Amino acid sequence: MADNIIELIDVHKSFKDQHVLQGINLQVPRGQTTVIIGRSGGGKSVILKHMIGLLKPDSGQVVVAGQDITGMDDHQLNQVRKRFGMLFQEAALFDSMDSGENVAFPLREHTKKTHAEIQRIVADKLRMVGLPGVERKLPSQLSGGMRKRVGLARAIALEPEIILYDEPTTGLDPIMCDAINRLIADTQARLGVTSVVISHDIAGAYQIAHRMAMLYEGRIIATGTPDDIKNSSDPVVQQFIQGKQEGPIEGI
Repeated sequence: MADNIIELIDVHKSFKDQHVLQGINLQVPRGQTTVIIGRSGGGKSVILKHMIGLLKPDSGQVVVAGQDITGMDDHQLNQVRKRFGMLFQEAALFDSMDSGENVAFPLREHTKKTHAEIQRIVADKLRMVGLPGVERKLPSQLSGGMRKRVGLARAIALEPEIILYDEPTTGLDPIMCDAINRLIADTQARLGVTSVVISHDIAGAYQIAHRMAMLYEGRIIATGTPDDIKNSSDPVVQQFIQGKQEGPIEGI
């Protein structure tokens, strides 16, 4: 039986009259990459926010490393969040800080390391994502792909157990998409972390995923290996992964 580091159990979440999550059941195995696919606006990022405790479910459980985080207070949640790194959709770098300062930010906030120690870690993490020597460059001086790499360096600065990626290849050209997907796979393999990736990039998902899950109409309708998803008999899954207009999904 897999060792699941995250588990969502019958999670429901509504925003006013919009029932976004309608009984989510999802298991995330430790030390693997799980890719969640599904339509835009369908609630994939809402799932990520539940995993890290930024949102609380209306009902159901969110279990992280054996602890149900749904009833935790802010102090308890902050302890759990130390297990996580997160790469946001647009990298979410601080515009007024250079790349080195961005990567150093969580180290300054959450550790008592010296300036010299932090500088060494920053240089090491930037090297790890293929950007040695960019410490003094501002985000505005970087390409979109480079900003994503700096964002990943920041996400791994505290050496988390779990990394969450929210649409890491959005807005990138196909070559850069491939580079970012390879970086996600390399990071997972090198550090042994658990990765959860939200993606519309089906080819990339096949490339990096150990397991995939498809969200549709507020529920997880399919889970399995990339081959399981490719060979699914569900017409909704097939329409989505093939990107076809014809099929049970309306308005695609």
